[in-house]
Amino acid sequence: MKLQYNVPDISITVDCVIFGFDTSKLQILLIKRASDPEKGKWALPGGFMEKHETAEESAERVLSQLTGVTDVYMDQLKVFAAVDRHPIERVITVPFYALVKPENYRLNPSSYASDAYWCDIDRLPILAFDHDEIINAALDALKRDVRLKPIGFELLPEKFTMKDLQDFFEAVLEEKLDRRNFRRKIKGAKILVKLNEVRKGAHKDAILYKFDSKTYRTISKNTFYILF
Repeated sequence: MKLQYNVPDISITVDCVIFGFDTSKLQILLIKRASDPEKGKWALPGGFMEKHETAEESAERVLSQLTGVTDVYMDQLKVFAAVDRHPIERVITVPFYALVKPENYRLNPSSYASDAYWCDIDRLPILAFDHDEIINAALDALKRDVRLKPIGFELLPEKFTMKDLQDFFEAVLEEKLDRRNFRRKIKGAKILVKLNEVRKGAHKDAILYKFDSKTYRTISKNTFYILF
């Protein structure tokens, strides 16, 4: 006897929380929806997963179509599957967060978006669907991961000062860090290369650093932890 299955009509999407960093502000890339449902509302870039794709491949495609970005740091978040999260049909989404440098990419809104822009994390508008919940989950993951992995270089310029790095951590963690303790912990992690270059300042020049990519590749495969 052949078994019969009732296969539910469910769509699967991916949504991308794309983080950027501008001087001292953490930012998120938003798109304005060009069609219903939620036409005219700001939302996360995303799209339906195609039959031949994995979730990761789908997220990479969405990211590439919108920004031209490829080969960036990306991590999957928990699945969002509330029954009523979409007003028309049952939609389950597999969200990811990605880290990109906004100045390196030119936005190219796709067919489902009429506009796109980088929004400061503390000035988010009312968003479509449950995208505010997805962003909160992404922020929690980012706060955890910056303590576990040296991923800050994904958002910082190639050369930066120690203050730039501290500004980044404070923006992500949403807390002030003790300057002396921060520098001791960062230098102890041995992931920075001190350069023979400085950034001119009004009162004092600031030494420039860059991430040690060789060390990063080694420790990124293992646990990395900074205590602030």
